[in-house]
Amino acid sequence: MSQEFDFTDHSHRRFNPLTDSWILVSPHRAKRPWLGQQETPMKSTAPEYDEKCFLCPGNKRVTGGSNPKYESTYIFQNDFAAVKTDQPDLQVQNSGKDTLKDRLIKVEGVRGNCFVICFSPKHNVTIPQMSIPALEHVVGAWQTLYNDLAKQARDDHKPFKYLQIFENKGTAMGCSNLHPHGQAWCLSEVPSEVSQEFRSFDKYKHAHGADLLGDYVKLEMEERSRIVLENDSFLVVVPYWAVWPFETMIVAKTKVANIAQFSEKQKHDLAEMMKHLTVKYDNLFETSFPYSMGLHQAPLNATGDELDNAWFHMHFYPPLLRSATVRKFLVGFEMLGEPQRDLTAEQAADRLRKLDGDHHYTEKL
Repeated sequence: MSQEFDFTDHSHRRFNPLTDSWILVSPHRAKRPWLGQQETPMKSTAPEYDEKCFLCPGNKRVTGGSNPKYESTYIFQNDFAAVKTDQPDLQVQNSGKDTLKDRLIKVEGVRGNCFVICFSPKHNVTIPQMSIPALEHVVGAWQTLYNDLAKQARDDHKPFKYLQIFENKGTAMGCSNLHPHGQAWCLSEVPSEVSQEFRSFDKYKHAHGADLLGDYVKLEMEERSRIVLENDSFLVVVPYWAVWPFETMIVAKTKVANIAQFSEKQKHDLAEMMKHLTVKYDNLFETSFPYSMGLHQAPLNATGDELDNAWFHMHFYPPLLRSATVRKFLVGFEMLGEPQRDLTAEQAADRLRKLDGDHHYTEKL
């Protein structure tokens, strides 16, 4: 064939070095007509205070306790925690004879604790509508929780190994309470997705004598085609291997293993990136943009390779594909074969880069 390969029109696969996996990119599919399910655009009409909300200041929670009349970021233990600190040991029965059951049926107990993080006392705001100083309080609360749980693990022998901080924004991502909040699950083991990243970091360092994300930051700063935002401390990029249409990653420009190591400057710069990125998201389709977001960093009290390989970064996985009403589904081939996307990372980055990240679309209404 004499035709030259066109990355914006021809199918190809891209490698994800973080998870040691591949993704199919089919940019020509973005031209197909859409007759499938359409979401309802998110237009918040919520009041600043909702007397029925379990997370608003001063309100009773579902289990009977009450929130204090908090005025900034507020953290409390989840009333419906996915893991418990105190529970019986799981006695694993293993014959020691390499039976099929020994090989294939494996289980282990897990302990931990879960927390709810109310970003703001205001019921009707989201991260893009909060000020940078208010978001610095959120980052500071994450930092305090990380430090407190690490101390409890050291001094009180609590079964805390890894703290997964995350937010599900919007009903499309399963959020059951629209008060601005995130969660933090602290487990006695490092979760599978994070463990895979650490294996990839270790493999890359042994092969190349360098940090995987450190090298990736260098490459993105040289090529610049996938950078959405940048400040002194962080890059926001659409990863080369992104799965979700407008997936992004906030990654530290210099090595910092965990949020506890942040300087005041880095706290400010992360808050700034979160603000400007999420404003761009909302401006993209002029809707309250749903996503799942999470921090990846070193385990609590990490030493040796765990600490040396860690590089702080955040993943944002938003599902919207073409508009405020058309979302991406990971089904069919994506579930049975490998993930697939309909526009390239470079195309997504270009669209996000051109959007205003300072002024929220609602300010113009």
